[in-house]
Amino acid sequence: MVETIKKSELKNYIRDIRDFPKEGILFKDITTLLKDKDAFKKAVDLMAKKYKKAGVDYVVGVEARGFIFGAAVAYKLGVGFVPVRKKGKLPARISAITYDLEYGTDTLEIHEDAIPAKSKVLIVDDLLATGGTIRAVADLLKNLKADTIGAAFLIELRFLKGKKKLQDLNLFSLLKY
Repeated sequence: MVETIKKSELKNYIRDIRDFPKEGILFKDITTLLKDKDAFKKAVDLMAKKYKKAGVDYVVGVEARGFIFGAAVAYKLGVGFVPVRKKGKLPARISAITYDLEYGTDTLEIHEDAIPAKSKVLIVDDLLATGGTIRAVADLLKNLKADTIGAAFLIELRFLKGKKKLQDLNLFSLLKY
């Protein structure tokens, strides 16, 4: 039952995978949380609860695991969901941003008519690591004249210091490592 799972117990539903995707990395596998209906519901409920009274108009989910949590949080808040996709995945006119990765660059896109100006937007993703992707999403939303009220994550890897790139955003991480 969802009522019996405590926030502090949610970490028990996340599996560590050593040396994935490359040697030296300890990957936080959330598929084990997602497959447990009670743990998944508890995580979504807690993420949505934080923003229940924030006046959110849209939740923006970041490809790909951000779609899972973003859509569920949007449903729980009773607001629209907007996907931010990797380059070349959206069919209509897009607004795009290219940003630096550790080795190279990446491009994210959103439909340019997805969010009306001045709409209150919450960014949702599964993981805050270095902050580069969320910084790019926040800048993309700024270009659309949206009011980004914050960003919510299932997991934050504090040792990667992603918050440094996002000091202008109100951040919420359900679980911290």
